[in-house]
Amino acid sequence: MRLAQKSIRTRLADFSKQVRVGISSIKTFEPELVLPNSWYDSLMARKFVKHTGISKRRIAMVDEVDLAARALDDVFSSQTIQASDCAGLIFVCPSLIPQSVARKLLPQREAQQHQPTRRAFELANKTRINPKRILGINGFCSGYAKAMNLLQRKFLPSFKLESNQFIAIVTSSCISRITDFSCRQSGALFGDFASVTLVSRCDSAKYPVQFEIVDSNFEKVTTNRPLFDFSKRENVLMPTLDGGRKLAPSRIVFSIDGMGIADIAPRAMANAATKMIKKNDLQPEQIAGIVPHQAGAGIVRLTGMKLEQAGFEVAPINGLTSELGNVSSGSVPYALHQHWNDLEGNILCPVAAVGSPGKPEVSQGCVLLKAASKTRAVAG
Repeated sequence: MRLAQKSIRTRLADFSKQVRVGISSIKTFEPELVLPNSWYDSLMARKFVKHTGISKRRIAMVDEVDLAARALDDVFSSQTIQASDCAGLIFVCPSLIPQSVARKLLPQREAQQHQPTRRAFELANKTRINPKRILGINGFCSGYAKAMNLLQRKFLPSFKLESNQFIAIVTSSCISRITDFSCRQSGALFGDFASVTLVSRCDSAKYPVQFEIVDSNFEKVTTNRPLFDFSKRENVLMPTLDGGRKLAPSRIVFSIDGMGIADIAPRAMANAATKMIKKNDLQPEQIAGIVPHQAGAGIVRLTGMKLEQAGFEVAPINGLTSELGNVSSGSVPYALHQHWNDLEGNILCPVAAVGSPGKPEVSQGCVLLKAASKTRAVAG
């Protein structure tokens, strides 16, 4: 019996090495409530707009699962995309509080609601899909690269993806639920957002691929100090449904060393991009497009300078935070969706993010895509 099981695993692993997959479509979903910079008044740093490029952000009045469900419902409303074809689900949720913190600061039942895979199963039930594999992850702003890496290392080797099936990578960020809106460093930085990326086989006629997923990586790198943590605070400022203000009696919120991240993130994204091309025997001049995590206009500009120093000739896509803010793990799929028909050739998507709360680390990663040469798919 064990030999038979091993043989099945071996055959599936061999299949995953042979099958080529890619992104067939991307759907984005923006919550209704818009919070402009004027809402913050004196709470916003003087040079905030100059450094970030953000003029407004979206705020969700639902949780991560409900936000993701709305995005998936939009996807399945298309006559060409069938829920029954969903063979796998990876739920990327950067606004869930890590269990190391949740168990300390929340009652047990509330802490369980921050378990990513538990919420992924809730999402599957809510949208009535029945994937063969379901996984939930956090990854913070590096979550998209982490999901792609897990897709290649764990999902594809675990079952045979048929040519008429797809795997859904869903990002859902409700960082407003863990934000102290009175914080001058981070209160205005993030926006809530959801996206759905459909991954199918490159030979799929039903779900034709726009960008082949060539490779992906994700890793954590040690820093000289912790840059990120959570704490429980009282009387926390937050927006109301009608765009007003109120105080939450008690709330768990994150704190971030903005200057530290602004210094480290550009180098981390440039390093991740350089590692990726070396691993795949590519030269910087062979990269036709760079779609980095949209952390803020200033950080992306600095990332471009680091990439130029490393020999890259193409400037990274920038300026996509203006209407949405930093949408964390959703920023790369959002940027790909916005530039769906413009990207050609080899495309790098480097990301960087905070690491585990209270630990001296950051995460970094990169996805290498190649634009399909055949008839292009529709973004969604």
